[in-house]
Amino acid sequence: MKFNSIRDFLAVAERGSLRAAARQLGLAQPAMTRSIQELEKELGAVLFERRAKGVQLTPMGEVFLRRAKAVRSEFRRAQEEIEQLQGATHGHIRMCLSSVAHMALLPNALGPFRQAFPNVTLDLFDAVLPRVELELTGGTMDFYIGPILGEVSGELTVEKLFDNERVILGRKGHPLSSARSLRDLEGAEWVSTSVTHRAEDELSPLFKQHGLSAPRLVVQGHSALTFFFTVAHSDLLTMLPQQWVQVPLFKGFLQKIDVQESLAAPPICIVRRTGLPLTPAAEYFCDMIRRAALHMDTLTS
Repeated sequence: MKFNSIRDFLAVAERGSLRAAARQLGLAQPAMTRSIQELEKELGAVLFERRAKGVQLTPMGEVFLRRAKAVRSEFRRAQEEIEQLQGATHGHIRMCLSSVAHMALLPNALGPFRQAFPNVTLDLFDAVLPRVELELTGGTMDFYIGPILGEVSGELTVEKLFDNERVILGRKGHPLSSARSLRDLEGAEWVSTSVTHRAEDELSPLFKQHGLSAPRLVVQGHSALTFFFTVAHSDLLTMLPQQWVQVPLFKGFLQKIDVQESLAAPPICIVRRTGLPLTPAAEYFCDMIRRAALHMDTLTS
């Protein structure tokens, strides 16, 4: 199988049209059509359904798409690894950082990394593991840095950076701001943070542990902006990592509700695909994150 065949397939899948894909790659449409037909013949499967307006992936095409993206990512990594080992400072890293990683680690890691690799482009996502686990196992995401709660795929390697704690946050002047226990918050409505695959698995075990009914989850957030705006402009509560109360940007809008219960948070980890080496630039970025985590330990010890 030729790499050009995979390149052509990906262009058609992503553009949804043989004509658009051919135009993107600077090829004649008949040449693109022959390339796809030869690939389908080699695989013994139909990859696209021809429609009046463009094409659509078949179920077999969807399966091949994931593998093809992984091949493209690995080919890019191989090129960049060789170039970086020869002294180049350019490349591309695709990563996902949780809100904690953004707040507590990125500021101290970004400067040193940019000095070492000034021409590397960072493709950075704000999310938690359930949102990007398939991309990690599929090889299209280099690594994830953030909380891990529960089991992860056997295809992934987890490296713990530090343990963490959570706090309960509400808007300034929240009616429940004087609460001192989870029981005082039993009737509240909550924003969940999507750190688990099922929203109810995030807070319900904690309330059950203290003999309380499950909290009412009315918003499932997927980014720091969602958590901030939904809590700052409503009576919703959320339980977030303690780093949120250390960010000046949020202090004028959110307040911590001090409860007596211990609110342990999932540990912050680096997650990457097992057996898939990072490029020198990506490995260096992870090293800067590790140093930032050690600096945090020094400040709190």
